[in-house]
Amino acid sequence: MRIAYVVAGGVDRSGRERITPHLVERLGHLTRMHDVHAIALRQEPRPGGWTLAGADVWNVGIRPRRIRALVHLAREHRARPFDVVHGFALVPQGAVAVVGGWLLGVPVVVEAPGGEFVSLPDIAFGGWRRPTGRMWVRLAARADALVVHTEAARRQAEARGFPARHVPLEVDGRAWPARAPRRRAGGPARLLWVGTLNRVKDPGALLDVADHLRAHGSDWTLDVVGGDVSGGEVSREVRRRGLDHLVRLRGFLPQDTLLDVVRRSHALLVTSRFEGAHRVVLEAATQGVPAVGFQVGLLDDWSPDAAVALPHSAGAVGLATALAELLGQEDRRLEVATAAARRVARNDAAVVSHVWDRLYQEVCGVEDVVHA
Repeated sequence: MRIAYVVAGGVDRSGRERITPHLVERLGHLTRMHDVHAIALRQEPRPGGWTLAGADVWNVGIRPRRIRALVHLAREHRARPFDVVHGFALVPQGAVAVVGGWLLGVPVVVEAPGGEFVSLPDIAFGGWRRPTGRMWVRLAARADALVVHTEAARRQAEARGFPARHVPLEVDGRAWPARAPRRRAGGPARLLWVGTLNRVKDPGALLDVADHLRAHGSDWTLDVVGGDVSGGEVSREVRRRGLDHLVRLRGFLPQDTLLDVVRRSHALLVTSRFEGAHRVVLEAATQGVPAVGFQVGLLDDWSPDAAVALPHSAGAVGLATALAELLGQEDRRLEVATAAARRVARNDAAVVSHVWDRLYQEVCGVEDVVHA
């Protein structure tokens, strides 16, 4: 089977930086069964091609990107027909995939991993926030299959009138080999927060939680991993609050370095206003690290046995209290971590790749496909 993936980026030729880890891992598994061609709208500023994880990648680069993507899709289809087109995110990739599928007469799968059905006007986030965004979402959602990664996201899509399929978000067991939860050996609790420092991830709430945790005692440290788009505001605020001896801003870390940081952690903190799934929750679970946070993405699905999730109305005080309680009850912390480890086994990339394979066969109306 030949599959076209329309992506915004996340497929950098380095394979380490500027990638979407689960996308690259998925491509690596799918290319064992299929011929996969990825069309990136804006990975690099200029057009060009390379191979990544066994898939051929073509970067559109220059404007008009959507038109150029459709032209490239049609050219590749003429050379060797695609069996299915996959849009990775609804806008604009999903819309490009749907239009391309219509033009080529090929079935389309569109994946909604983010905030396509969300409206959070106070932080200018969500595909459902404006009429233009809703128009593009409606177009992309006309795919033969609309896929989300959590039950929470499926309910949200269906509340907007779009039936969706739940395919688990994947994590590669080769890159994240499972480790059983481990009892703390004493010393300060090592806390972890991972994400881009933007308004959706809510670093302000993160620092509020740290402030309140300090009131419970300072026997902890917090590693903050992720790129900063705040113009240094978060760093300045850490110093202003006098948290710089407790909170360490680590910046972006490649996956192998992040693995080492996760392994040394005792709990993952999630302060996001929204998450489609939240990959780092899976990564932490593979290493026996439980997650505590607001009811978003996987935390909403996994709570109460495999995660500690609170409504946003609980605020930073509630989150800090829940985190302090978990850290103070080691048996409970290990119970949550063990339940999360059982859950994450279902999300292994090798397993999920076969779920995608069956979905592609279904939308193509084929039961037994001879793989390319």
